[in-house]
Amino acid sequence: MPATHEVINQPPDLVDYNLYETDPILSSTVEHYIPDVDHKHLIRLGETAGSTEYYELGFEANINEPVLHTHDRTGHRIDEVKFHPSWHKLMDIAVGAGHASLPYEADAPTGSHLIRAAGTNLTSQIEQGHGCPMAMTYAVTASLRKQPDVAADWEDKLFSRSYDPTYAPQADKSGVLMGMAMTEKQGGSDVRANTTTATPVGTPGPGNEYLLTGHKWFVSAPMCDAFLALAQAPGGLTCFLVPRWMPDGTRNTFNIQRLKDKLGNRSNASSEVEFDDTWGRMVGEEGRGVATIIEMVAATRLDCVTGSAATMRQAVTQALWHTSKREAFGKVLVDQPLMTVVLADLELDVQAATVLMCRSATAFDRAEGDNVDAHMKRLLTPVAKYWVTKNGTPVIREAMECFGGGGYVEENILPRLYREAPVNAIWEGSGNVIALDVLRVLYKTPEAFDAFFTEVAERTNSTIVSGVVDRLRTAAADTDQLERRARSIVNGMGTVMAASLLEEHASEVVADAFIKTRVASQPGRLHGELPTTVDPKAILAPTLAALEA
Repeated sequence: MPATHEVINQPPDLVDYNLYETDPILSSTVEHYIPDVDHKHLIRLGETAGSTEYYELGFEANINEPVLHTHDRTGHRIDEVKFHPSWHKLMDIAVGAGHASLPYEADAPTGSHLIRAAGTNLTSQIEQGHGCPMAMTYAVTASLRKQPDVAADWEDKLFSRSYDPTYAPQADKSGVLMGMAMTEKQGGSDVRANTTTATPVGTPGPGNEYLLTGHKWFVSAPMCDAFLALAQAPGGLTCFLVPRWMPDGTRNTFNIQRLKDKLGNRSNASSEVEFDDTWGRMVGEEGRGVATIIEMVAATRLDCVTGSAATMRQAVTQALWHTSKREAFGKVLVDQPLMTVVLADLELDVQAATVLMCRSATAFDRAEGDNVDAHMKRLLTPVAKYWVTKNGTPVIREAMECFGGGGYVEENILPRLYREAPVNAIWEGSGNVIALDVLRVLYKTPEAFDAFFTEVAERTNSTIVSGVVDRLRTAAADTDQLERRARSIVNGMGTVMAASLLEEHASEVVADAFIKTRVASQPGRLHGELPTTVDPKAILAPTLAALEA
């Protein structure tokens, strides 16, 4: 080989490592909330997700994007979406791991929502698109059970760990997946502006048959077996279950107009769909569509948190691996003072995202009646969704810079992670929608705010955090121009909750650095501006040691 072709100073790919065992903050936080947790499931999943095969599946599924076939060769409508085998393999692994079903299975372990979130975090680090149908199938149960007779027809197949991609009636399948159809072009997040209509076939009312007509602007995962959809019934906006197949085994009218050409999440199909006398069954009370489907939305928002925490973790881990193996200016990059500070600063956000994810998932496990966790489920979920998903993009971008030009080419996983970053901040409510949702909790259940701030105050030992909590309480109580200040309030809530959780779960140096830079600092800071009193090597040492083990 010519001397000019000799490759030196290039780190090997970070593959064939265990994503769970090399993430000390994730494993220790899971164990904190579930002291008797059996780590074997997550260790196995961490090994699978960190394998060369899984890494390649992620690339293949995004290079070979889904293809829509609206008609067969003779002109009959079929409305099928075809996927590359890599997609089906990813789906098979996720369904088999319980990502669509674990908390609702008969033998679900204690803390199953948290175990599922941790597992989803591991697989989503490498490929996030297949997580969309997993999220919706996991999330649908609480809403579907608003209509027990409808739920009873579907739950056996919903809770199956068998991935069955066959386009066939429910009765002929070993397992099914669920999607949702809420958004319309004229309304977007304002779902009450939906114009899709629902006309009763016979006797109106919950559980009964309706025909839906309208155009859904964003239908996630159209290859799913059924969807929760919102439509205007005579009594107002209502929730309906719309299956791909009719009870008699014929195809339901589900006209897929096109697949969306998205920035990221390209392995997953998103679509526009027209309903034209499309058969469905009412779920929940007529005119209570938002109240019915909101349970599904809450759970999918948890997966937005999980997905963003995952991509942040993978981006920073990749950057840490690269800089620990590459030299520049006479030193290994990770030991260059500026690089050390940048990486440590990024690690703070990753650990904060992880503990917020775990606390949010634990609220789903422990929520009951009007207890504290029920309030936290309602309030912390959107707060964490706002804080974590918005931090994802700058963290991944900065991690990409740690590679230089090598981080900008498609052979590297970083460009795909970067394209994935915005979706979780947009899906299930962009920033303003989330901030307004938090305000609605304040107006309707102020005791949830009391529970939130009380938990932070009782956990923290920092006078800085306590002082910010007091200011946030005052700001939330001042209703004058409250909506205008909603973003700063929600951001502040996420920051102080993350800080208190890091005090509980992370090392002292991590918690201290986070508080100094995120709670006490002024707006406008950028990554890589840690105070000289913070030891960046101490922040990075546990993760580096785990990777090298």
